[in-house]
Order: sequence, then C-alpha cells, then structure tokens
Amino acid sequence: MILAFGSLLLAGVTSMGMAGQILDKTLVVWASPANLDQRAGSALTLDDGQSHFDGVVFGELSPKKWMAGSDTFSRTQRDQSASPNEANQGKSFVQIAIVYHGREVAIYRNGKDYARYTIPNMPNPFGNRATVLFGRRHLDAHDPENSFVGRIKDARIYDRALSRDTIAAMKPGQIAEAEQPWAWWSFGDQGLRETTGRFTEIQLVGDVRLEDGCLVLGGKGASVISTAVGDGPATPLPKEWTFDSPVPEEAVRSARLLRERLLADPYRPGYHFCVPEDMGIPGDPNGAFYYKGRYHLMYLYSRAGSGFCWGHVSSADLVHWRHHPDAIGPGHGDEGCFSGGAFVDSDGTAYLSYWMLWGAKGIGIAKSTGPDFDHWTKLDVNPVIRSTEFGVTEIMGPDGKPEYLGSADPSNIWKHDGRYYMLTGNLLVLNKVGRSTDSPVDEQGDRVYLFESTDLAHWSYRHVFYRRNPAWTNKSEDDMCPSFLPLPSSPDGGPPSEKHLLLFISHNKGCQYYVGSYRNDHFYPDKHGRMTWVDNTYFAPEALIDGKGRQVMWAWLTDNPGGEKDRGWSGVYGLPRTLWLGDDGTLCMRPVKEIESLRGEMRTWDPGRMPPRLEGFAGDSFELDASIDCGSAAQIGFGVRSSRDGEEGTRLYYDAAAKELVFDSTHSGRDGRMVVERAPLELKPGETLNLRIFVDKSVVEVYANDRQAICRRVYPTKADSLGVEFFQTGGKGSVRSIKAWTMAPSNPY
Repeated sequence: MILAFGSLLLAGVTSMGMAGQILDKTLVVWASPANLDQRAGSALTLDDGQSHFDGVVFGELSPKKWMAGSDTFSRTQRDQSASPNEANQGKSFVQIAIVYHGREVAIYRNGKDYARYTIPNMPNPFGNRATVLFGRRHLDAHDPENSFVGRIKDARIYDRALSRDTIAAMKPGQIAEAEQPWAWWSFGDQGLRETTGRFTEIQLVGDVRLEDGCLVLGGKGASVISTAVGDGPATPLPKEWTFDSPVPEEAVRSARLLRERLLADPYRPGYHFCVPEDMGIPGDPNGAFYYKGRYHLMYLYSRAGSGFCWGHVSSADLVHWRHHPDAIGPGHGDEGCFSGGAFVDSDGTAYLSYWMLWGAKGIGIAKSTGPDFDHWTKLDVNPVIRSTEFGVTEIMGPDGKPEYLGSADPSNIWKHDGRYYMLTGNLLVLNKVGRSTDSPVDEQGDRVYLFESTDLAHWSYRHVFYRRNPAWTNKSEDDMCPSFLPLPSSPDGGPPSEKHLLLFISHNKGCQYYVGSYRNDHFYPDKHGRMTWVDNTYFAPEALIDGKGRQVMWAWLTDNPGGEKDRGWSGVYGLPRTLWLGDDGTLCMRPVKEIESLRGEMRTWDPGRMPPRLEGFAGDSFELDASIDCGSAAQIGFGVRSSRDGEEGTRLYYDAAAKELVFDSTHSGRDGRMVVERAPLELKPGETLNLRIFVDKSVVEVYANDRQAICRRVYPTKADSLGVEFFQTGGKGSVRSIKAWTMAPSNPY
C-alpha cells in the first residue's frame, strides 16, 4: 500500500532496490549555519561515488534557503520562491529533513512543511559502498568556498520514507526503538564515529573540529568524508555509550576478549613496546621527551574511524608504560598527523612538531603543560611552515629563481642562543627535482632544511643543514624523520661530548646516522653509519635526552606479517637504546640498563663443555649474554627460535672473514622478510666477541661489543621452534662465559 506524504505516511515502510540498494530514504540533520550568506555547502550528503548524490544543501540556487541537492539538480526543485528564508544564524539548531518516497520529495524544517514536489524519475539508488559527507556538497565538489560553515549536532539517514510526525518527534542524540537508522552520527555522544558500524573510514578536510558536543565546520572546504568499506552487512558495535554514561556489558566483554586475543597472539611481543590495538602502519615513534622523571613517547597509528593520530604513553622506567589519551589527530585544520618530534622549553611547556596531512598543509605545532601532558592544543597559526604542494615549499631564491624546501617530517625542536631551530625532511623535494639523471647534484640524495624562530609560531628558512658525502650515501636516498641531539660521552649520560648525532631514515634503506660537529648553525658530519643494511626493517628513529644526560632512541620495525589487520593490532618498536660517542669517535649503542629489571631466572653453562643445544633452556622470551673467543672459527654464534628438526631457526653470528655481524632469517618461518642481514663489525686483534641476544616472540635483537646491532622480526610456525643452539664452522673458538635469563613481559597485554 502506498500512502501520500504527511502525517498519514506509515513510518518504517522500506523500499529497497536490487542487491539491497536504498531507493526511498530520509535524511535528517540538526544544523546551525554560521552565516546566512554562504552558498552551496551541505550539512549532510549521501554520495554513491559515481557522481550521484542527494544532500541537505544550503543556499545553492537561492540564497538563505535549504534545498534537496542532487547531481545536475535532477532531484532538486529549481523554483524555491515559496520556501521561507532561513533566519537562524549561529546559535540554535534547526532540524532539516528530506524524504524521498517514489517520485515524491518533501522537505521539513523543525517538523513543518518547507517544500514539496515531484521529480521526473525514481530516487537514485545507494548501496553499502556509499559515502557520507558533511561540509562539501558532493565528492566531486572541490571549490573551497562551496562548503557548509557552521555546526552540526546530529545527522542520520533512514533507508525508508518517514512521516512528518515521526520526524517532528525526533530529538538530537536520541533514537526511538522502532526507528533505527541506516546510519547515524551523534556528535555529542559518539564523536566522529558512525554508530551502526556501517561507515568505518573517516577523512577530515580542512578546519574540522568537535566542540561542545557538535561537529564544527570552518568553511573553505572543511569537510568530513565517511566511507562504507564493504558490501556485506554492517559491523555490529557495542550499543551507544559515553564517558558519562554506564559502560555497557557488551563493551566490557569486547575489551576483555580483545585483551585475551592479544595475549594469545604468538607474534605479539611481551617486553618490546607495541601499539595497544589498531593499525600502526605507518607506526613511527614520534614526539619523545623527558620531563621530571617521566619518559613520554608518541606512536603514529591509523585510528579506526578517525585517521592518523599520535598515541601517547609515558613511563618512569622505560619498561612499563602508561597509556594517555591520544595527543593529536585529525581536526583543527588537520586531516591527519604524520611524523615529527618534541621539545620541552625552559618553562616546562612541551611542544610537538608534526607534519599536517593532507595536501598543501605543512608543519604544525601543538603544546601542552604538565604534569601529565594529557591535553594538547594546536597553535592557531598552524601551519607554522606552509607547504605550497604536498611536502614541498616553494620560495624565491636569491638569484630570483624558484627554490624548493622540504615541509614534511619535522625534527625535534631545539634551542640555541635564545632561538629555536627545527629541521624538515626532503623526500618530496627529492621526488620533485632530484631523481632525474640530469638533476642538479645539490638536489640529489639526502638533505634537511634548517628553520629558525624566536617565538615558536613564526619560522624562517635559513639554509640546507649539511652537505651530503656521495661516498657515504647514494643519490637515491632521502633524509626523513630526522632527530638532532647532542651525543653523550658515556652510556650512562653525564656531560655531552663535543659531537652531535643526526638520526634519520632514507625510505629505501632505513635508519642511519651522522656523527659530527654543530657550529655556526651548520652541521659538519665526520662519520656516517647505518642501523639496517639489507632492507629498511629498522626504521623511523626517535630520540630524547633524559635527566641523566643519556640519549635514548627507538625505531619502528617495518616487517609485518600477512593478514595483520585481522589480528587487531600492528606496530612494534626495537628496544630503547642508549647512544654515546666512543673513544675512537664512532657511535656506540646498547639497550638501556632498565631492561635488566625484567630478568627472571638465570641459567649458566660450563663454557668448557658447551652443548650444541642449550638443553633445559628454551623459549620465546629471553636474554642471552655470551663472551666468545673466536679463535680460528670462520663463523661462530647462536641459533634461536630453532625447531628440533632443524627446519626452522634464526642464526646470529660473527663472520670473521667478512668482518660482519650476521642475522640469518632465511629459515625463520613462513612470513616476513626472510633474508640475510650483514652489519660491518671488525674485532681488534685478540678482542673478545660479546653478544647480547634478546628474543621476544616475533622480535629478535643482537648486540655486539657495544658497536653494532641488528634488530628484525621473525615468524616461526612450528610449536617447538623454541630452542637455543651454539654453533661454529670452519675452525674452532671457545665460549668464555654464557648466561641467560627468562624475561618478564612488561606490556599490559
């Protein structure tokens, strides 16, 4: 039975097209325009991704009037003279509802008739891969002036035509049991999350923020774009709840089940920091700083339903971490936050420098005060370094020609002689002007750009920070995720040496560094080294100076298993390393001493009778410390995560002829990067080989003589791949001492 529009229309009548597509529908939104002169923005749009859309549009054909926006106005009433002008501006909210029932369209304002007309064809169908927009009229509308400016309190879509009375009875933030929506955004209770679980991916464009329980759109293209990711049924989520309401039983059960699932994951480390849940891809460590006894560390991750955010943890011991609210994420001009650093000024204010996503954004800064640094405020002047295109800033050089600077991946900020300094990375500049065979030599390879400020809000470009040595890096390598700090003279900190350390990545070759002198606002490298050699597994370094004067660093391990999203988490860091300047001017490294607090039962073996397999000691979470006289052995070291049949195992050893520390993961399992990685290590005549090996589920690290280290991930598949073996080939060496400890987990789950 088909009934006409008005109070007699039966609520709940559903009209579905083929393959579950929506034909009849109702769009409802509570909106407050910031001004009444704006044109052609949308408070709520449903877009099929094929240039068809229906939306609650303001002032497109006639100023100050609401209308049913559509592609080529095919479902829009062109003569709007009978529709009253909108008079509400900026304060209270008006409810606008558009109902599509067959060829009939009705618009209601605050539950009263606003417009009614007949369209020549049936409504446009929308399926489960539709997109919902707030601000922009439709996906193909790119004019920044044609976006809705104002506030939205509640928005919902029904897969059926609702009656006027049903619509008039609605209240924002509330849903009647008999009128469940097809999609619903209750910004005051759920933030940007769509409550049914149908729309799970969110992109923010421009000046978007949540404020006083409302979505606020600042205009000039500001939009929220929410996308459904599949054709199947919506993903069920726990029923609605807020920080102020009772926690529903479903949420408690889900949280417990997630913890138990993660605890049972054979590849989730126990004492290497890992992202608590969600996808750390990219998963750079960011924003590390030390203040009054606590280490603060940010982790980049893709937050479901939001975008790229900086998670925040802190610790008093570098081992056990407390989780804070996310520090920064999409909003306030950002559509996401990418890599950067941290700095604490003399007044105790902490600052985060970060890359604003997407498009021609630039470098942003956020600040917070202690003691917990739970709440961060982005500077109103962001971007403090403005991009003219993605990751690139074009300026006019002294010769009157264009000059290109990087405006991506800022370093930590530092203070020198009363001024603030920051570096920016060059990947996007290299891609733009440095990769051609005829590119200027100065534009090839790695470089960073120095910026200066007197107030942290206004920054000016100084110059390229250092000159690349082609003998150390090749022209394909970039310099991103830079960290620039003074280099201590001992592993325990103390007064700094006369050298500085520049840590960075090239995307194709991973983590590396320069040791050099910092003077006259330039850096003069005199040594170069790498922390990964065969690929880029050891990636995206981040470092801080702590209260002891130590430089402590972390890096993201990029080697991830297949099907990772199904595991519910992604993102692992190497152990925190303390870095210092050796007596010979080279970089030295070892895990921070605090890791030893996790040691459990210690086992030792008689060095004179070393068995091939260390019986009585097996596992996937331990530390091993061995001193070895290499003698005439060509190769000498240990196998870990080894199965009894010899089919699986990871070999860690010293290659005397090649003078290399070797990590052989070619038989480590059936996933990940199964390669042989070789790091240069030359033992002095008569020098003992000291190996410290850390095994933690899928993470294996080996340190040698405080001068070299390799860290990788492995994915054994056999249940008995828990063995530890000693081996030597091509001659005979001897073990002087060997100790091993089980390691207690420190991650909460």
